[in-house]
Amino acid sequence: MKKLIIENFKSKSAKIGIVGLGYVGLPLMLRYSAIGFDVLGIDIDQTKVDALLNGQSYIEHISPSSIQQALSNGFDATTDFSRASECDALILCVPTPLNKYREPDLSFVIDTTEALAPYFRKGQVLSLESTTYPGTTEEELLPRVEARGFTVGEDFFLIYSPEREDPGNPDFETRTIPKVCGGHTAACAEVGVALYAPAIDKVVPVSSTKAAEMTKLLENIHRAVNIGLVNEMKVVADRMGIDIFEVVDAAATKPFGFTPYYPGPGLGGHCIPIDPFYLTWKAREYGLHTRFIELSGEVNTAMPEYVVNKLMDGLNQHGKALKGSKVLVLGIAYKKNVDDMRESPSVEIMELIEAKGADVAYSDPHVPVFPKMREHNFDLSSVELTPASVAEFDAIVLATDHDKFDYSLIKENAQLLVDTRGKYRAPADHIIKA
Repeated sequence: MKKLIIENFKSKSAKIGIVGLGYVGLPLMLRYSAIGFDVLGIDIDQTKVDALLNGQSYIEHISPSSIQQALSNGFDATTDFSRASECDALILCVPTPLNKYREPDLSFVIDTTEALAPYFRKGQVLSLESTTYPGTTEEELLPRVEARGFTVGEDFFLIYSPEREDPGNPDFETRTIPKVCGGHTAACAEVGVALYAPAIDKVVPVSSTKAAEMTKLLENIHRAVNIGLVNEMKVVADRMGIDIFEVVDAAATKPFGFTPYYPGPGLGGHCIPIDPFYLTWKAREYGLHTRFIELSGEVNTAMPEYVVNKLMDGLNQHGKALKGSKVLVLGIAYKKNVDDMRESPSVEIMELIEAKGADVAYSDPHVPVFPKMREHNFDLSSVELTPASVAEFDAIVLATDHDKFDYSLIKENAQLLVDTRGKYRAPADHIIKA
């Protein structure tokens, strides 16, 4: 059976099922469709399915024309999980957020697997791409597959292959980002490599699903810890009257032994603010306390409050209180030049400002209307930036440095400008570094 499955992937006669059509699943669907596979997209959101079937995109950096091309190639989308039986491979690209106690929330993974399970059949491959703690594939997916009577590694194949999407990155795309892949058995690993090899330039096999799960966590914890370090140094440098951005730029000229990380208003995105907590939670099961990782999490989590305190300091210098002031937050996506708002620190900054009695608004060329989010809600639309609109706010907080902003216009017309991204390097009386 293994040989036949591998051959079907090589010949592109296998049908690929992508479960979860968001920032990870949609680019993967487009890649498989573009190289000639028959692809079925499955999602619980009927609005997304309808948009795709009408040739529309709901992600800014994915064009409608690419969706329309996929449709012409035979792509189909559905909310009907029974159609999973049509697929030779099922790739799970669902969210793995944290709950209110900052513990892993695997409900999307578990609920999706249980919804698919009645339609599993012999010869299928199940691949989890969602970021999670080491052991998830073995502890949560494996029993649910075996409960259907399959022998994993013989008549059903289980793998973990973490997503590495970086929305809006012009230098990398799904095809060119190497793909780590771990199987529950050696046979599973072979099948997993065969699944991804046609679509990805380089597949990197590892010894187990646990190793693959830990790889993903290491990648993002590495970033979280280093950003936590530079955020802490930012606070120290500010107290000493030193520009941390100048320091990082200078240190980055060293051609070895240093990688530049820049401070900001907090961590955002679907991985870096969340992944460390997946490992710290799992480590407790083994009697371990991951102090280093948790400390960086504390530093990064404190950044929105730090920004708001700097805002209050700036307003005080101008004889104003935050309560009753009008504040405009520039950029509410979690990083520049995208519309992705997952875990965006800008939203927390907005909530803190509003909670202190200010009138908060936002401007973001990539997010025209504040979207529905699981934990945040503002009934707001993006403010158009003009000299008059900028001047009417008591303070401007630059939270995400989109290239589309007119930074000269903002600087010239802002009464007070709180810069969290180091965009304004030259000192000015009305600019505060945060």
